[in-house]
Amino acid sequence: MSEIIQAIVLGIVQGATEFIPVSSSGHLVIVPWLLGWPAPSLLFDTMLHWGTLLSIVLVFWRELWAIFVATLRSLVRRSLADPNARLGWFIVIGSIPAALIGLLFLDFFESLFHSPLAAGYFLFVTAGVLSLSELIARRRAIGEDLTRLSLGQATSIGLAQAVALAPGISRSGSTMAVGLAGGLRRDEAARFSFLLGTPAFFGAGLLQLIDALSTDAAEVASQAPLLIIGFVVSALAGYLAIRGLLAYLRRHSLYVFAVYCVALGSVVVGLHLF
Repeated sequence: MSEIIQAIVLGIVQGATEFIPVSSSGHLVIVPWLLGWPAPSLLFDTMLHWGTLLSIVLVFWRELWAIFVATLRSLVRRSLADPNARLGWFIVIGSIPAALIGLLFLDFFESLFHSPLAAGYFLFVTAGVLSLSELIARRRAIGEDLTRLSLGQATSIGLAQAVALAPGISRSGSTMAVGLAGGLRRDEAARFSFLLGTPAFFGAGLLQLIDALSTDAAEVASQAPLLIIGFVVSALAGYLAIRGLLAYLRRHSLYVFAVYCVALGSVVVGLHLF
């Protein structure tokens, strides 16, 4: 029964904090540590991330399909006149930095997932990035939508996603912050952040799944009920988080999330020091 409760709690944590800019990876390190639970297995972590991938698809499936079709057509027509085609290629380009850095420094980033203290310190980084982006955005009277997204903006947001491989640095927060600072509206920056996460979640999850299956296929079968619970709960929590955050960002800033990151980071660092 306790394992089911853990699966539900961690599913909610992953689904909500993947999109709310407070670092899901940091929370998946910190929450089990605070509650005295064992760290989630690689396979369970994979299913949680695929749950959030499903939530993106559920919210944006029409848009994702239009982007996919337009991107394929652009190969045949050799034209980027369609805004959806440009957006599709920007998602591809923006996904490259995280893929390269993740493969090159895999062991380094994996080592950070065993350190709640590192996650606590990195939460301060997330808070700083969110606050700085709001200060920069205040100088812009009107933000832009994704039809005006440039190659430079997409590349910068992709680099921000790569930096967020460290637990405590929010993927959604860093990508939203760079998009916002680059001139996008808050809700449009969030939208591109979510769309950009689609190939990242799928690719990283697939690699983790292959690794887990090659290590112990019998363990996979034994964990099936918990994996299903975590997957479903993460997808539902992620769906609600996306809907809620997009509505929130149309009228409010990112400062509240920066304050939360400072508060949680202070708790983690304080517990370690004292």
